[in-house]
Amino acid sequence: MEIRIQVPNVAGESERIQKPAGSSFPDSGSSQSPARAFLQSRRSSAFADRIFSAVILLCALCIFAIVALILYELVSGSRLSIDKFGVAFFFRSAWDPVNGDYGAFPFIYGTLVSSILALIIAVPLAVGVAVFLTEMCPGFLRAPLAFVTELLAAIPSVVYGLWAIFVLVPLLRDSVNPFLIRVLGWSGLFVEPNYGVGMFAGGVILAIMILPIVSSLTREVISAVPQAQREAALALGATRWEMIRMGVLRNARIGIVGAIILGLGRALGETMAVTMVIGNRPEISRSLLDLGYSMASVIANEFSEASDNLYLSALIEIGLALFIVTIVVNALARVLVWAVTRGAPVRGA
Repeated sequence: MEIRIQVPNVAGESERIQKPAGSSFPDSGSSQSPARAFLQSRRSSAFADRIFSAVILLCALCIFAIVALILYELVSGSRLSIDKFGVAFFFRSAWDPVNGDYGAFPFIYGTLVSSILALIIAVPLAVGVAVFLTEMCPGFLRAPLAFVTELLAAIPSVVYGLWAIFVLVPLLRDSVNPFLIRVLGWSGLFVEPNYGVGMFAGGVILAIMILPIVSSLTREVISAVPQAQREAALALGATRWEMIRMGVLRNARIGIVGAIILGLGRALGETMAVTMVIGNRPEISRSLLDLGYSMASVIANEFSEASDNLYLSALIEIGLALFIVTIVVNALARVLVWAVTRGAPVRGA
């Protein structure tokens, strides 16, 4: 049995719609749906929309306000040091709290060198781990290996530092550093003295700490590459390596650059682990095996010991230098992303 309903069409004619018996499809005389009835019964939402837009705009502006307040506090807190040393503070190597002579260049140098060294060590390893997990890892091993890799990000910084003191530093001093001195000593980057602690140890511990961040984000980006890209490359006769290089990494390159920049941000601001192994000596040396100092480390070590206002102001200005370095690094990262994409969306391989 069926029920026939007359429904006027656009041209004014009638057409027949067949409705099976017992169907819940409403006929032309039935009441409106609850959702439509609610929308038509309420008043105009223009005022509510304006309030919502204002609240969202306020949330966005809070980000700029927070950054501006941080910058203001850093500048106002370092006023004494700025007035006495000026811009030259960032290029001076002196650090003598007894005589009131300060300069931030050794700390800027130590921060940049240790962070860049960490990227050189961590990025190839992190990308390799991500590619293995997404493209070549057996199914039974993928979940445990991914869990262990991401577990590294949950280990506290001070635990990394303790492990570095008791395990990493002796290993570097007794085995790795002598080998580097023997093989790469001609470059001047690995020469005596060999303390175990130093710039190279700081870079290695930073590399271990940023590895799970870069690897996890890279793995998510690679997993988002369409499967059709892989199948197309293989169908054209590409090897597995060629498929990964042209069909996967090429399409994921923007996300990989973003993961590297996030890892660099973690490396620049890391404090405790680096403080425990970098040596904490404000000197500039070409050798990576020599002692160094970072901006975050000097603030953590000496802030509570600042005995006068100029000393405290100099430490706050080092925080300002770290803030400026972070902004510059992020600006260069934006330029790097533009250079990779040339302002255009990613195309298929």
